[in-house]
Amino acid sequence: MHKLVAVLALVASPALATEIQIEVAGDGANGTITIDLFEDVAPNHVAQIVALAEAGAYDDVVFHRVIDGFMAQTGDVQFGKLGGDMRRAGTGKSDRSNLKAEFSDVSYERGVVGMARSQSPDSANSQFFIMFAPGHFLNGQYTVIGQVTEGMDVVDDIKRGQGQNGAVVGQPDRMKKVSVIE
Repeated sequence: MHKLVAVLALVASPALATEIQIEVAGDGANGTITIDLFEDVAPNHVAQIVALAEAGAYDDVVFHRVIDGFMAQTGDVQFGKLGGDMRRAGTGKSDRSNLKAEFSDVSYERGVVGMARSQSPDSANSQFFIMFAPGHFLNGQYTVIGQVTEGMDVVDDIKRGQGQNGAVVGQPDRMKKVSVIE
């Protein structure tokens, strides 16, 4: 009987949610962004983000592509480290495998976090972006991995890029430290 009660208690209790906290530093933004990761929507993508964050791979990675009114992109752990050759930022990935798309019905609204990829839907790896505004044209085309729950004011202050591709000129803002919170 005690085992049955223990099992029922586990089933009835809510699942632990995983979050990441991003400490942002730079000329534009300074503060903390908290992102609720959607393990139920994109379990493989979330697992990869968590593993990279726990390994410290995201620490000191810049926001290399920031388009006003659209999104801020970061996560190039290969070429996007502060002090590196920023001309290559956005072209790299981690040493982990690319991920098969996990598209969902979650809509791209302000604060939604999605995985960046190349032309192939199954090419997401380490890079992700945070939406400044709704972008419904991305729905069903890019994997949603989470939602900003705190620090949208910090997101709004991230140094903007220039031109159509949003390349940041000078020293970009960076993810100083990324921590996993469970």
